[in-house]
Amino acid sequence: MKVILTEKITKLGNIGDTVEVKTGFARNFLLPNGKAMRWTRENVALFEAKKAELVAREVAAKKEAESHVDAVKSAKLYMIRQAGDTGQLYGSVSSRDIARTLKEAANVNITSAQVLLGSPIKSIGAFDTKIALHPDVIVPVKVYVAQTQDEIEALVAGKVLTFGTKKVEEESAEEKPAEEVAEEKPAAEAPAEAAEATEAVAE
Repeated sequence: MKVILTEKITKLGNIGDTVEVKTGFARNFLLPNGKAMRWTRENVALFEAKKAELVAREVAAKKEAESHVDAVKSAKLYMIRQAGDTGQLYGSVSSRDIARTLKEAANVNITSAQVLLGSPIKSIGAFDTKIALHPDVIVPVKVYVAQTQDEIEALVAGKVLTFGTKKVEEESAEEKPAEEVAEEKPAAEAPAEAAEATEAVAE
């Protein structure tokens, strides 16, 4: 479907551009949200008549987005989630989850489409993504996902969380009683003991 953009759309075009888009995208997103007009000769004339107003609206939207940059940069995007022994989440963290957390942490309203996450987060860790407050105002952020607040703080401090067999082995070594370690004899002592026993029999 051919449409006229009434605001700048990332990877699509600038305000006033005539572009071809999929019909579903136009009907479900662009047209109902006032981001574009169906291309007709009448709408071309209508757009030209309203162009100054639309450009002014675009400038105001960008200025509004810029006013939230500092809040987004300083927002603590911490996600507490349950996970298995390997650090894989029972579920995932989606763009919608991040948008909701940003609202709670910085009082900045965005849609999930403005979270440039790509695929959902499915494991414990620290992840880089971006928030598109406006097509020209993209803010990089870091999302921290862990099972506890202590783990979150460790990730924020730059530490790497260990999961799986390695973690179990480390915990076992830490919990092993000192007397058990003292009772263990080095393998090198065995031949000496055997030699002493042989000498006793010979005598």
